[in-house]
Amino acid sequence: MNNKYSFIGGQQGTWQVIDVRGVWGASLERVERVNVVNEAVATLPIRSSWVLQSFTSNMRYAKRDELNTLQAIQPGLNRSEAISAVLIPIKKSAQWWEMAQDERRAIFEEESHHTAVGLEYLPGVARRLFHCRDLGEPFDFLTWFEFAPEHTQAFDQLLVRMQASKEWEYVEREVEVRLERI
Repeated sequence: MNNKYSFIGGQQGTWQVIDVRGVWGASLERVERVNVVNEAVATLPIRSSWVLQSFTSNMRYAKRDELNTLQAIQPGLNRSEAISAVLIPIKKSAQWWEMAQDERRAIFEEESHHTAVGLEYLPGVARRLFHCRDLGEPFDFLTWFEFAPEHTQAFDQLLVRMQASKEWEYVEREVEVRLERI
């Protein structure tokens, strides 16, 4: 199974860009479309402005009961009705990465309730986390959300709640790319 993914911003792709905005720090260049491919793209394709490399991995902060609950109700991606998507690249501070994993877990779950909050929006808002910190990319994570248009308000509420959490005190760069499947 290939766990490598590239998000390519340019003039081609199945996702039309509705908006790009920097939430914290520098934004990404505005592009017409985003193409998501299940491979590492080594060179920037023609008529593209940026490529973000990533990979999928295990759920690093999840306990077994949380993982079981997520697996039971988390829908797959590419559902026909899920024509809205949001790509959110995030970079956390050096202070975050200097903490031990149990300290990050405490902020992530015990204080911010990241998993519990996310569960409230399933199955309407599906998500997948991609890692990129270990690849030397400008972001640590890429979070991909897909949902039907009628779940846009729920997604916006989810985002507000996450950004108000203790965990977000450690975010130093965040970009929001709103998309619609063509």
